Amino acid sequence: MVLNLQPTPQVNYRQTTTGEWLAHCGACPVPEISYAFHRANIPFRVVNGLLGMDDTPNISLTNEVTRQRPEAQSVWLQIREWIKAASVVRNFRRGNFGFLGNTYNGMLDMYSDFTLIQAKLGIHLEILEMCDLNELLRTVTEEEVRLKLEETQELFEISEELPADPIAKKPSAEQLRWSAKIAVAQEKLVVSRNLDALTYYYHGTAGSDYEKLQAGFILGHSLLTARGIPCAGEGDLKTAIAMKICDILGTGGSFSEIVVVDYENQTILLGHDGPFHVGISKGKPILRGMSLYHGKQGTGISVEAKIKEGPITTLQITQTRNGDLKLIIGEGEATDGSIMHIGNTQTAVRFREHPDIYMERWFAEGPTHHFAMSIGHNAALFKKVGDLLGCPTVVL
Repeated sequence: MVLNLQPTPQVNYRQTTTGEWLAHCGACPVPEISYAFHRANIPFRVVNGLLGMDDTPNISLTNEVTRQRPEAQSVWLQIREWIKAASVVRNFRRGNFGFLGNTYNGMLDMYSDFTLIQAKLGIHLEILEMCDLNELLRTVTEEEVRLKLEETQELFEISEELPADPIAKKPSAEQLRWSAKIAVAQEKLVVSRNLDALTYYYHGTAGSDYEKLQAGFILGHSLLTARGIPCAGEGDLKTAIAMKICDILGTGGSFSEIVVVDYENQTILLGHDGPFHVGISKGKPILRGMSLYHGKQGTGISVEAKIKEGPITTLQITQTRNGDLKLIIGEGEATDGSIMHIGNTQTAVRFREHPDIYMERWFAEGPTHHFAMSIGHNAALFKKVGDLLGCPTVVL
């Protein structure tokens, strides 16, 4: 990273000496440096702007107070973003991602090339079995369940009965207790394997013990996501990586997909049945008891919530035809639009274009159907992450 930061916005033309001029001539050697790096095939970046000083040195012949100048504020924002982006690379080199179970059968966009991901990003992948989690479930104590239920009551609102959707009900005491017990086991799995993120999915035979186990996943994985261990369902490792990027950068990162288009309000509802990032929620997320899951086996608890109003950015990681990883980024505004009471997270997001035009450009990039939703407009920051990871990046 080459910092081309000039101390003054303008030299004192009448009084400037050769020495004074050279003190401000920071841009002159940058082409030399750039040429050398380019010929040596060393990747480099340059940021240009004002130094942003609070005072002028006594020896200076011109004004060097530039802290409030836009050229100083802009360049220091870029520097902060590059430092944050570098933290993603560092974390990935030391990262340990768990993959529990398998990938959703038939969802071709969910399939991931483990070797490519490890080689490209540096993360280690730990393949886990349901029996690993089941073994830890047997060690859970009543006291641990009680404490997890208390944590759940603090972070979530427990829903009442709803007339709208017959399969979305008030969670039963048994559903809450079972989900809390599994949440304790999930936490133990993360600690015992030193995981930084987790991808999971298990279909299972109807009525089997493992089907019952996976039916209680959503609560615990939402709690882990809120604590900096993003969890992505349906075996979607690529979105787990996107969620981890958002989390490292302090922007959230909630597991999402397209829910429905609201043509009246020109918004696209984005969300999923979980896991949800509690840290970016508008109010307390609601826990609903589902007598039937869609897209997975069994019954259990699901999360209903919306992301707080304001700027948001979606981040997707997809795999291209030529075997590379690509970042797809979209900035929009989370509105307080109405949502359905069906036990799914949903946020009505307005993008800069009509939904049809936006989706046409979006789908042309070959995205996966999942993505991470973050708070804030983060396209510039995410682009820097893609640059340092060596991934092509598209901003919609």
